[in-house]
Amino acid sequence: MTTRRYLVTGGAGFIGSHIVETLTRAGEAVVVLDDFSTGKRENLEEVRRATAPHGSQPQVIEGDIRDPRTVRRAMAGVTHVLHQAALGSVPRSVADPSESHEVNATGTLNLLVAARDEGVRRFVYASSSSVYGDSEVLPKVESMATAPLSPYAVNKLAAELYCGVFHRLYGLETVSLRYFNIFGPRQDPNSQYAAVVPKFITAALQGKAPIIYGDGLQSRDFTYIDNAVQANLKACEAPAEAVGRAYNIACGSRATLLDVIEVLGDLCGSDLEPHHEETRPGDVKHSMAGIDLAQRHLGYEPGTGLREGLRRTIDWFRA
Repeated sequence: MTTRRYLVTGGAGFIGSHIVETLTRAGEAVVVLDDFSTGKRENLEEVRRATAPHGSQPQVIEGDIRDPRTVRRAMAGVTHVLHQAALGSVPRSVADPSESHEVNATGTLNLLVAARDEGVRRFVYASSSSVYGDSEVLPKVESMATAPLSPYAVNKLAAELYCGVFHRLYGLETVSLRYFNIFGPRQDPNSQYAAVVPKFITAALQGKAPIIYGDGLQSRDFTYIDNAVQANLKACEAPAEAVGRAYNIACGSRATLLDVIEVLGDLCGSDLEPHHEETRPGDVKHSMAGIDLAQRHLGYEPGTGLREGLRRTIDWFRA
């Protein structure tokens, strides 16, 4: 019998559901907390179908991380927290900074308090590369000064700081993971705030012109979902000296949006001509991670590159 019990917040979401699937396949006890505002029940159904031969299924609690009582109920008996729940998107936070703060900062604080009180062994927090802002220095490394450009980036950084304080004050073992442009199957292409990769892929498969905000020369460290899942599991196993700090989770390389469209066109067997619109406020121009710290302290190694990740994601969307 397992001696662990994992709470995956946002477990019905894109990244969270992949973590839930991996843990369930391994026979771990998993609790999902999700309010289904952006997470999808279909994602959990896909997890159930994929993991049915492996026995037990995750317990699902429908609720909001802004509600301390719901959070305490979900935290009961939990040994490890993988906190993925968030109100994502820079543009969404620009449109409604208050809600973005309440979910991403206050919600995380609620979870940290409950984890401290429950005696949780390890708390892994999904942060964001947006905390670095638009510094021209590349690669982004964890020792750099943070310079958030949007309410989303501010509240993700605030939650990171809370994680560090809870480690230093209360001894809660926290690890923050700064995700760089995670993409893959189950990522929603239909939201107005959707990430570029699922939007580009659905446009390509429908024979439409992908929309680029700006000139398309902005670059990102696109990171396939399996790499993010690996990082979360590695963070649960990392030695005690690795806790209380933040780590970049990426591939340590970058591609422009035009590069992505070129690869997608090649994989889809079509010439894709993007449609350009005005640059959006709060977006950074270039982003690439230095991943040495995560490799050294967590044992993290990105196993899937951009082209292979795009191929797998296209296959999923086609299916």
